[in-house]
Amino acid sequence: MEGIRVFLAAPFFSQAEREFNSKIAGFLRGEGFEVWMAQENPFISGGSEEEKRRIFEMDLSALKGCNAVVAVLDGECVDSGTAFELGYAYAIGKPIIGIKTDYRTFSPVEELNLMIEVAVRLIKASTFEEMKERLLEALKDVEP
Repeated sequence: MEGIRVFLAAPFFSQAEREFNSKIAGFLRGEGFEVWMAQENPFISGGSEEEKRRIFEMDLSALKGCNAVVAVLDGECVDSGTAFELGYAYAIGKPIIGIKTDYRTFSPVEELNLMIEVAVRLIKASTFEEMKERLLEALKDVEP
């Protein structure tokens, strides 16, 4: 998948989240995708308004420059930063693939907020191997 840039939208506030995100990014890179994710870029250190604005603009620039967004949607609620990135990506016409691996949310009852549910192509997978296969299938339609 040479030439396809993927923006990985995901929470990265725990060690488990960062490791899962890195595992997804490593897999995608191994398949030839270029991957951008916030956790590999400068994050807030001093908390100044200038620093926050720079990080915000860097994130938006990466979204504008990607060919597709892959979003981790696990947890009781979608991470607020991820939800913002999804809304922005949708507004600028980027294809969005959502990943759910949390089997507790696999019921047919509402599992995502309606606004996110309609905006994403949802992949449900209970194993990483299953998720990899479905993710590649979803990304095959993305154009560079």
